[in-house]
Amino acid sequence: QVQLVESGGGLVQAGDSLRLSCAASGIAFSSVTMGWFRQAPGKEREFLAAIFRSSRAYYEDSVKGRFTISKDNGKSTVDLQMDTLKPEDTAVYYCGASRGVLSSIRNPSMYFSWGQGTPVTVSS
Repeated sequence: QVQLVESGGGLVQAGDSLRLSCAASGIAFSSVTMGWFRQAPGKEREFLAAIFRSSRAYYEDSVKGRFTISKDNGKSTVDLQMDTLKPEDTAVYYCGASRGVLSSIRNPSMYFSWGQGTPVTVSS
């Protein structure tokens, strides 16, 4: 049974940093693509970043330069380092597992498993 568990969310001030982590179990972690998404109230789930089997990373333009995705195959974890946070970054953050390729990893439907989400609130 695949299980993804996010952690690290919380309440921070604008300009602060936060590091999210996602622990995976029940999957061949090193052979899948892992992605981070977020969803604000009333909005669709938004792609942020993904990291492939090769450890190549891909970012949405809106977070490029502020967010960094990384993974540890030995621990089956994928992290999202978020710097210079803004109030508009407030959302529930989710990690997902996918077998998709570059052309599909921005599409939430291409992910076969999701975590429960961790909330991030950025105050101004």
